[in-house]
Amino acid sequence: MASVRDLKRDINYVLGDIIEAVYIWQLTHPEKETKESEKIIDDAIAVFDALIIKVNQKDVENKKQHFKGINQELETEGRKLIDRINAL
Repeated sequence: MASVRDLKRDINYVLGDIIEAVYIWQLTHPEKETKESEKIIDDAIAVFDALIIKVNQKDVENKKQHFKGINQELETEGRKLIDRINAL
């Protein structure tokens, strides 16, 4: 398991890249409605907040398993958001 700092960076980079991809999509498709793309950004921010709260939990019995679960959740939520971007 990498450090907690690395996990926080991964969360930040992955979700930041997803938000950036949405902005790029909006710039390249100015004729399309942005309501759904804005919803993706809002969901990415919500996922970020939820994961950071989980990372900062102090009352965890098995830290290694806890952080591994957070990493897996980041991967699954990130894939869902990317699939939604691709569907735009």
